[in-house]
Amino acid sequence: MMVETADFMPSETVIAGIRRDIEAYEAARASAVRQVRWRVPLFVGLTLVAVALIAWLFNKVADPNEQWFSTPHVFLYVLGFAASILLYFQAMKPATRLQQSFRDTLLPIIFGFIRDVRYQHGGRPNSFDRLPREAVGPFNRQAFDDVVSGRYEDFPFELYEAELREGTGKGSSTAFKGVIVAFEAIEPFPGILVATRRTNAVVSFFRGMFASRMQDLSSGEPLLDAAYEFRTDNVEAARPLVTGRLAQALKWLGETWPDDPARVALNGGDGFLLLPQAKNFFELPEISVPLDYTRHVAPMISDMGAMLATAALVRKIGAKDGAR
Repeated sequence: MMVETADFMPSETVIAGIRRDIEAYEAARASAVRQVRWRVPLFVGLTLVAVALIAWLFNKVADPNEQWFSTPHVFLYVLGFAASILLYFQAMKPATRLQQSFRDTLLPIIFGFIRDVRYQHGGRPNSFDRLPREAVGPFNRQAFDDVVSGRYEDFPFELYEAELREGTGKGSSTAFKGVIVAFEAIEPFPGILVATRRTNAVVSFFRGMFASRMQDLSSGEPLLDAAYEFRTDNVEAARPLVTGRLAQALKWLGETWPDDPARVALNGGDGFLLLPQAKNFFELPEISVPLDYTRHVAPMISDMGAMLATAALVRKIGAKDGAR
């Protein structure tokens, strides 16, 4: 049942193509940075020279005691300061335009080994409304960062960074922060099944009062049951999974994501893998920093490969023997 991360990594040929695309982008980035280096001093410098020249001309008609500080001088300085700010942003436009397209351009290149790859930033993922709320608990605010979807081999997926919070202001609490991988189940589960980290007895009691349709199950393995709660609205269908492949998958996940237990949810034909993590998986350097494949890109591809491998393993939970 185990899936190797290497199975989801691009081939050397694909990596070579990604490197070429990165080099082409790096040339555009370096060109924009070079433009900014001469545009900013030129635009702002010419403004300061013009202000100084006009101030000197004002001195010709100003009272000797008010030279450089007369009312017209003060207005000139205010206008010059405002003009300097406007011209600064004008000078920065090549870098600003590239910065705005930075992620939109780079991430599809980096994940070019994924077929039909699509990327958006901050949009609501298509699969999010189908995520069982029992997998994350109550929340009233959600925020999404990078959303990547596509197909790798026979594996369609939607992967996104999400932060779900309950409450407002300083009293708010985090229901979930990390990466969610949504996928189509190999075999649909007839109902809802979630495996989440175990909460304290008080939370479990009140949750049971207000979510009576969900029943608790046990995997029969003390260590796993101490870390996880298994809840479902279809005990008969869930029991063989909880005591079988789901338990095996969670053991493997415990080694892969040891800090905070990963969560799993099945909802009909949809499966979800929730990986709690504070890290920004798709963080890119500032535009002033040269993009290096080994330092910036390779770790991102490796993380994506690990998450795809993990999600592919979870997809097999409800599959019949021999199913892909």
